[in-house]
Amino acid sequence: MRLNDGEAYAYLLNALAPEHSTHVALDTKDPTERAKKVLEQAEKLDCKRYLSPKDIVDGSANLNLAFVAQIFQNRNGLTVDSSKTSFAEMMTDDVETSREERCFRLWINSLGTATYVNNVFEDLRNGWVLLEVLDKVSPGSVNWKHANKPPIKMPFKKVENCNEVVKIGKELRFSLVNVAGNDIVQGNKKLLLALLWQLMRYTMLQLLKNLRSHSQGKEITDADILNWANRKVKRGGRTSQAESFRDKNLSSGMFFLELLSAVEPRVVNWSLVTNGETEEDKKLNATYIISVARKLGCSIFLLPEDIIEVNQKMMLILAASIMYWSLQQQSDTESNVSEDATDEGDASSVAGEITNLSIDGGSESSPTSQDQELLTKADKDEDEVDGENKKDA
Repeated sequence: MRLNDGEAYAYLLNALAPEHSTHVALDTKDPTERAKKVLEQAEKLDCKRYLSPKDIVDGSANLNLAFVAQIFQNRNGLTVDSSKTSFAEMMTDDVETSREERCFRLWINSLGTATYVNNVFEDLRNGWVLLEVLDKVSPGSVNWKHANKPPIKMPFKKVENCNEVVKIGKELRFSLVNVAGNDIVQGNKKLLLALLWQLMRYTMLQLLKNLRSHSQGKEITDADILNWANRKVKRGGRTSQAESFRDKNLSSGMFFLELLSAVEPRVVNWSLVTNGETEEDKKLNATYIISVARKLGCSIFLLPEDIIEVNQKMMLILAASIMYWSLQQQSDTESNVSEDATDEGDASSVAGEITNLSIDGGSESSPTSQDQELLTKADKDEDEVDGENKKDA
């Protein structure tokens, strides 16, 4: 590419700064005069004059390199001009949105769907992947005769898929008020994240419900999970308690470390735990929580920042994952389960729907043997929990 006639610079500046774009430089026939116009246009981008029109025409390598570097530093074309970006667009492209996209992408790919997701906001717009996810989390919910398999060229076929997604979501009692399939096709980020959050939450609650085989169909609530976690920590001889999953005290990480220690006393090395008072200490604790939970075998998709900033949705999923692991240990080791409660104090439950579970000869101090008892007590306290914990996301 020749730079000494200034034509390449003129095209470049017109592309990078259309607000200052003119055809004067390109229409000028004299190379020196064109170079002068180029430098005048570059000055409008706050580029300092490291060279003269003659330097451009003479093809001075070092000075031209410095000039290109100046243009790149001041206007590289890699970022969007924020002055032309709508407020709604700015709200969806923040750091938290990127973290949630990563979280949901990892979660979807962990389900073993046939389609691998590289980008949630792009790959889900035709509705097919969402139908695959729905079929995984609620088997039999998708009528594949009504689904259009990729590649899908006709836009209305994508809308049909997404309309089916919305229909099934409503059948699963998701909050999808005034939501249409076309919103998904258009790539509405906030809507997609809200839908995926409800899918992830539904999946976790169904897993917990299935482990509580004697619940007689009673749904698991956010309040159940919070109460279970608080009672588990208390039974472990610890003092931390969470008022809700948005409790700012959760940012220190101490509650979840004590919860992990309660479900498996040997898993936490307390010499590696900080007091969680400074930002650095909080980050160390949050990173350690994720490491320990994964070591246990919990499905973890959040980042340390989600714990530090107390991302309510991620806090719920973290607690639910630990709860699921703990109950699963009991389910795996339980040989004889009696539907008759051995402890009258723990036998009652809401509307008599849940029967207390106990292991014959189970140890009172065993972390897994207490889980169903704690869940029964959690049911009794369900009405006393902050109403915010009972809301669907």
